[in-house]
Amino acid sequence: MTDLEPNRRNVLGGIAAAGLAVPLLAACGSSGSADGNSNASGTTGTTGGGTGGSTGSSGGGGGAAPGGIPTSEIPVGGGKIFDNQQIVVTQPKAGDFKAFSAICTHQGCPVTQIQGGTIDCMCHGSQFSIKDGSVQGGPAPSPLPEKTVTVTGNTLTVS
Repeated sequence: MTDLEPNRRNVLGGIAAAGLAVPLLAACGSSGSADGNSNASGTTGTTGGGTGGSTGSSGGGGGAAPGGIPTSEIPVGGGKIFDNQQIVVTQPKAGDFKAFSAICTHQGCPVTQIQGGTIDCMCHGSQFSIKDGSVQGGPAPSPLPEKTVTVTGNTLTVS
């Protein structure tokens, strides 16, 4: 028998190596949240105030519905991440709504929480201001791209 012929040891070794690759590749995916706040509705990290940690999702139908986002879903001094739309909407002060891309400018990871006045990417520690998306810490080279927020009554639309 030559070394190129499959034998039980080679086959089992290949299966074991493949078994290691699957969890490693899954860890690189972007469909979840590094801090465990993701849920089936596609939202993460709703937080308010400048002192509290992430309080999880407020539920809803997966983010910006065709009718828009109720202003009541965005806490003053915090914000909400809409995973499905890859946006983050903040309200730095009452009635002042901002929206940004939810994709970190460092290496393209999704941001995962809003805490203490910053939008945080847990992949490498980048932090962005809830006021203007500017870099507040970490390796991100540029601010989060800003989106346009339109307020109509008690509803927000982001474009």
